[in-house]
Amino acid sequence: MATAIIFAFIIGYGLIAFEHPLKIDKAATALLTGVCCWLLLVYGLHEMPVFWQTNSVTPVSPDPDFISKSLFDHLGHIAEILFFLLGAMVIVELVDAHDGFRVITDRIHTGNRIQLFWIISWISFFLSAVLDNMTTAILMCAMLRRMIRNKTDLWLLGGFVIIAANAGGAWSPIGDVTTIMLWIGGQVTSLNIIRSTFLASFASLLIPLVFASYFLRKSKPGDEELLTVEFGNKNITTPFEQKLLFVLGCLSLLSVPVFKTLTHLPPYMGVLLALGTIWIVTEIMHRNKEVEHKRGLTVSHILQKIDTTSILFFLGILLAVGALETSGHLNLLANALNENFGNIYFINTLIGLLSAIVDNVPLVAASMGMYDLSFYPQDHDFWELLAYCAGTGGSILIIGSAAGVAAMGILKVDFLWYLKRISWYALIGYFSGIGVYYLQNHFL
Repeated sequence: MATAIIFAFIIGYGLIAFEHPLKIDKAATALLTGVCCWLLLVYGLHEMPVFWQTNSVTPVSPDPDFISKSLFDHLGHIAEILFFLLGAMVIVELVDAHDGFRVITDRIHTGNRIQLFWIISWISFFLSAVLDNMTTAILMCAMLRRMIRNKTDLWLLGGFVIIAANAGGAWSPIGDVTTIMLWIGGQVTSLNIIRSTFLASFASLLIPLVFASYFLRKSKPGDEELLTVEFGNKNITTPFEQKLLFVLGCLSLLSVPVFKTLTHLPPYMGVLLALGTIWIVTEIMHRNKEVEHKRGLTVSHILQKIDTTSILFFLGILLAVGALETSGHLNLLANALNENFGNIYFINTLIGLLSAIVDNVPLVAASMGMYDLSFYPQDHDFWELLAYCAGTGGSILIIGSAAGVAAMGILKVDFLWYLKRISWYALIGYFSGIGVYYLQNHFL
């Protein structure tokens, strides 16, 4: 059964990676993989030497309720992440429903390709630190689709939105699912992750932008000149309502780290508090409007638009990783890495490269299971570099991150085109950031 769990996990990952050719939603595969791993774990209880190895020669028999207790503990940690994501997604969708992000889009007035590359990239970089990389990619790609008519420029900008969103999410405790996981799990603290990884993340976007500017300047614009179009107001909202929701949404998400520091409650409690507050504000704001005018502006309507499949995907994949942790496989892997390599830079660089092929969420979840806080204490270099590598390594391939998958769906970017035109930019930025982190920690 020990081998069967590994095979089930690998097969599940294969089906997730080939989601588009197989036309099977990755959420369904992830849920099936997660449950199957736990079923195999239950039926493998009798294989004690494989599943629960200790330092002694004779394996220790587990508690009869061991599986139930382990599953309950894992579900508690998973629920913290999922409720945080759900609350944050509702807040962002609510701001977008009120056209709150026009505060940003209405201030972009340029038709120059290089200028637009820099503007869009740095907006995505800082916006993803406040929101998250997937949400930023969705918003920026939807905006780009209205602004740019040439497919080549549209895909190039979309590729840099992916690089920028992942880089921006890596240095913020709320900017990426993986940094959220590390922050909630206690591996990193909010101020320290910002201080330690900002320069590395900054470099991972700056260097690709410099290279892109050089090659774009050499190319002839010709028929690739950027064209802008007007934005249409999706709902009947006033400029005051747009600005109010934008400010409330940003302040709500920014206040979550402060809430955790002051109250010592989990971050999802802060998000739920923020969501409840904004919910009441919008209810009061639209209470005198006609039903058909305010229907699309209410939280009850927004909840129907939330990408629940992503939530279920995270649930399934984290359950699968939890099964591997409970079975002891992750401890064996951690020991093998330490015995064969033992260098945190090599290990994290490898994890980041793997995150381009495999989703970074399970990789970070596996790392958290492999190395506990007694091995690497809070705010250790290992956790900081893991946050950077797992966050930015996914940019190397378009399927390697939630931001990339979102952009691929909105802009219909071809996988091979991204591999030829964008991947090498992301790879240069990835290694540049690692170099900056090394210099910062060992020389500065």
